[in-house]
Amino acid sequence: MTKAELKKIIDAAAGRIKADLVIKNCRIVNVLTGEITSGEVAVSGGKIIGMGTDVYDGETEFDAQGKFLAPGFIDAHIHIESSYISPEQLGRIIVPRGTTSIVADPHEIANVSGLIGMRYMIEAAKHTKLNVIYAMPSCVPATSFDDSGAVLEADDMEELIDDENIFGLGEFMNVPGVINAEDKVLDKILLAKKYGKLIDGHAPNVTGKELNSYMCAEIVGDHECHTVEEMNERISKGMYVLIREGSACHDLKTLVCGVTDSNSRRVLLCSDDRQPKTILELGHLDSNLRMCVAEGIAPITAIRMATLNVAEAFRLYDRGAIKIGARADFALLEDLKDFRVDKVWIEGELVAQDGKYLPEIIPADISKVRGSVKVKNFSADRLRMHLTSSKVNVIGIQTGGVVTKKIIADVKLDETGDFVFDSAQDICKVAVIERHHETGLVGLGLLSGYGIKRGAVAVSVAHDSHNIIAAGVSNEEIFAAVDALIKTEGGMVLVNGGEVIASIPLAIAGIMSTGTGEDFKEKLDDLHAKAHEALGISEDVEPVMTLTFMSLPVIPEIKLTARGLFDYEKFGLIPLEI
Repeated sequence: MTKAELKKIIDAAAGRIKADLVIKNCRIVNVLTGEITSGEVAVSGGKIIGMGTDVYDGETEFDAQGKFLAPGFIDAHIHIESSYISPEQLGRIIVPRGTTSIVADPHEIANVSGLIGMRYMIEAAKHTKLNVIYAMPSCVPATSFDDSGAVLEADDMEELIDDENIFGLGEFMNVPGVINAEDKVLDKILLAKKYGKLIDGHAPNVTGKELNSYMCAEIVGDHECHTVEEMNERISKGMYVLIREGSACHDLKTLVCGVTDSNSRRVLLCSDDRQPKTILELGHLDSNLRMCVAEGIAPITAIRMATLNVAEAFRLYDRGAIKIGARADFALLEDLKDFRVDKVWIEGELVAQDGKYLPEIIPADISKVRGSVKVKNFSADRLRMHLTSSKVNVIGIQTGGVVTKKIIADVKLDETGDFVFDSAQDICKVAVIERHHETGLVGLGLLSGYGIKRGAVAVSVAHDSHNIIAAGVSNEEIFAAVDALIKTEGGMVLVNGGEVIASIPLAIAGIMSTGTGEDFKEKLDDLHAKAHEALGISEDVEPVMTLTFMSLPVIPEIKLTARGLFDYEKFGLIPLEI
């Protein structure tokens, strides 16, 4: 801020000159006092310079007609890439829902393109009014058992860690590395401390002394709580808890019943992963707020969890409340039950009204993050198993989340020891194919609960290393899907009888589309319908997102990487055969 800009703000606050904007006749949601008061809010230079019963004249004056003026919502933890659309397009569909800031961890694109991907995301964020606060991904790859497109150690991170757009290290998924005080992990933690940066957490099922040792790295919060007991332990020991409600993981109803007047200030709302379909049909944080109120949380308490609490946890002291000197980020709400958003201002600029994003979108250049699918010597023969026993470890899908169950099953084999699909058993073959460095690695496993009866599905989105993951009823069908995916340079493909029946290109690093949220939703709806109807995938299984998380080794209990089956509890690879 220049001296002239500061003078203008002070002069406007004193009433010596007109404010840029005055929102009159509104009910101000004051998350600092827990009150709702009638009055007006004045803005100058993108900052709040007056509020309440103080009367200001504005260059622009707006009559709110008694509607509720709340601080703009802040998503405490989200992966933009998991929306499958670019930062610009994500902003276009969530800003009209009242979200004005997000705390984003771009570890998906960093796993594909490293710092090149990070720089693209930082640049793309400049092309949206949505304020994006980035984390430096802490675990690229997520574990040493992954094969990602890049590796980021502490020395690599230092190149960008002090960027003003980066709040600190993103979710530290390598929990054993922290607990066991591994040397390279300590280097990353100390790098954050060197620059006065925060560290976000990711610690599913971690309790007791292990949680204590993990928290000694000064982890600020965790979005991987699955029980009220876990939530209370983290809060009592000094962590913030991020209640997640996304497209894949639905923790809000389970955890919100444990939110009380005493602990609510340590609770934040986040989406983690949220697809355009979910946003366009249900909403973003406005949907989470509706759910909170429906579960008995007071409206102001719920709004705090999506505003002030997030701002305080992540040191975003210039937002999160309607207060003098803060950013003029507002959501004008019809009510505090359904949270219907009428208008949205960001830094005093009207950016959305009646559900429409107003600014023009000029997309960032994606040339440096294209062409990321590189596969060597892949054929249907690479999908053959050579088992000597029919008793095997199977990845069991658990509906409603991304946690899996390790199942022991007896399956059919042919004379060469390859798996033979039987739809009555609901077990199919799944493969992860390395797609970054042409290593030729192919990990093979078996998946239960997917429900597929015909054809195959292949996707170049596979958390977190984003190799190709494919599941199907035969080697030939899986090969046809993967081959089509390689030719489209990444995306999502369905095949039936060896023929492509649905395809969605993802040109940005093989994980994001260049189209709008509405366009992607339409294509994904069509793909989902065909996955259920033509391939027979279970109706209670989300065909794509479910598959993309079957390769995430930092989520219990068992997953598949390009190197083979990974057991979360053992934190290592295990054989397919028992």
